Amino acid sequence: MKLITAVLLVITSLHIAAQELYMPRNIKKAYDNGTRNISGAPGKNYWQNKGIYNIHIKVNAETKTVSGEETITYTNNSPDDLSGLAIRFVNNLHKPQSPRSGFVDKDFLSSGLRILSFSVNGEQYKIDSENWGTVEWVKLNNVLRSQSKSEIKIQWEYPLSVQSGREGQIDPETFYVAYSYPRISVYDDYNGWDLLPHSDRQEFYNDFNDYSFEITAPKNYVVWATGTFLNPDEVLQPEYVKRFKNSLKSDQVIHIANEAEMKLGKVTLQKDWNIWKFKADHITDFCFALSNHYVWDGASVQLKTKRAGVQAGYKADANDFEHYVEWMRYNLDWFSKKWPGVEYPYSTMTAIQGYADMEYPMMINDTSIPDDLQDARLTADHEIAHTYFPFYMGINETRYAFMDEGWATTLEYLIGIDENGEDAAKKFYQNFRVKRWINDPSAEQDQPIITMSTQVSGAGYGNNSYVKSSLSYLALKDYLGDELFKKALHHYMDHWNGKHPIPWDYFYSMNTGSGKNLNWFFNNWFYTNYYIDLKIKDIVNKNSNLTVTIDNIGGFAIPFDVVITYDDDSVEKKHYTPALWEKNQKQIVISLPAKKKVKSVLLDGGLFMDYTPEDNLKSF
Repeated sequence: MKLITAVLLVITSLHIAAQELYMPRNIKKAYDNGTRNISGAPGKNYWQNKGIYNIHIKVNAETKTVSGEETITYTNNSPDDLSGLAIRFVNNLHKPQSPRSGFVDKDFLSSGLRILSFSVNGEQYKIDSENWGTVEWVKLNNVLRSQSKSEIKIQWEYPLSVQSGREGQIDPETFYVAYSYPRISVYDDYNGWDLLPHSDRQEFYNDFNDYSFEITAPKNYVVWATGTFLNPDEVLQPEYVKRFKNSLKSDQVIHIANEAEMKLGKVTLQKDWNIWKFKADHITDFCFALSNHYVWDGASVQLKTKRAGVQAGYKADANDFEHYVEWMRYNLDWFSKKWPGVEYPYSTMTAIQGYADMEYPMMINDTSIPDDLQDARLTADHEIAHTYFPFYMGINETRYAFMDEGWATTLEYLIGIDENGEDAAKKFYQNFRVKRWINDPSAEQDQPIITMSTQVSGAGYGNNSYVKSSLSYLALKDYLGDELFKKALHHYMDHWNGKHPIPWDYFYSMNTGSGKNLNWFFNNWFYTNYYIDLKIKDIVNKNSNLTVTIDNIGGFAIPFDVVITYDDDSVEKKHYTPALWEKNQKQIVISLPAKKKVKSVLLDGGLFMDYTPEDNLKSF
């Protein structure tokens, strides 16, 4: 009984403390409604809607047109009757009149989506898609009842943009076909319909759906896609079926098809059109790529519960992509065993050489960096790390980009230590991630991380999403120690994978998972306009004891080392975790023994680079 009482007291104290974090009114309402819980777990009333998508899609390589038809079985698990549907089509970003975050050239522009037919539960709707943006509201004649299923059928077509970014024409005979189908936007428990337009900066927020795709591609075009490849025997010639299937069992890279074989028409069945079939369940998106001349490599990796396939499609002689299958095998194994230490959740991973440096479920689209294999590999590391955040965790990247980009940046750094050594990983992280932020004193750099991602832009968006958030995760890892940090992280991931967590779910999950009240830390890192700037205010060296007074000018609760250099040039270091700042985040006084005559004292933040490093050193 005493143990139960003690546990309840701990949980109660965490819950009371958790209320100290600012929460917008719509988020409070979700907690009040019981869809989310102050413990960090989904609430007893949590729900999310779901679609089952059966899609037939055709890519015409001559006209560069994508056309398709889909049947969506949509389940309204919400407590609300829905009077309409929000239909999202990201590729309308290419329409000249669409609002965008920056300049584009003429090759980016296209006419966008053309809806050919649209019906709901057998009732046809006349749709004029000429003035549709990236998300459009369709008013229904009959509501979609709570706890009901509905059938939505759509036929559409759109042109592939000449310029390839996240999607489009990589070259005249290679296409990355992403965001290729109209989808039902998210209806959730804290905002209702997600009606935020896509601007080409903030990324995506989608329901977990089941996808069955039939992709009609021209003769000699190989298709790579999200999900399980269902019918290799129906589209590939026997030798290439054999090579592909062997790759699914092989630890060694198998060259499934080379450029010459592709160009000579040896790879696919010699029909005018081949229909490639893929399936992926409980996933937030589906994409594919196709080419008639890309090299096709494959292998697989044995994980704890399954063997996952790994493939790459790329131009011949791309020096970095020749290593991609090998690198990705390492990725899937490392991420599964080390950080985050959760088994890669899907059946396959495919890399395509393009121009986006972008992640998609089970696929990445990366620029070739043939002259810098370390940079190329870290790009792959980062994009594959996104498997966990946002895809496994279902994050709303549009509003809270720091919940996925910050984690991908952190995982990129941690795997980089194993790949390149700690010094090289640290140098890359500092130079590529931290320097541009910490050395820029402009106001837009100091927006609180919790600020909605749609409300910041430029470097302010990038540094909130990638740099400051990543530093917060690394600071918390230092504070809790690896074992407790991983325990808390797994508590969060176990509760929220396959669902839609928001920042407060992360905060409260980490509180409960660690058994600590971390709200002071989350307030410090996420709710302030702080930066990193420590200063040695004073040092008293008396009776072989150093008393060091440190001002936290910038405000962030960071870890740091005190480095003492003695007159004989010997060096001693003592590490301090962010726990040091819990009681007073403005100033601390530390005492440590001075074993010999002191020459200098240095505050070294390592990755946590200081805005004014000159006042971190005191010489005697």
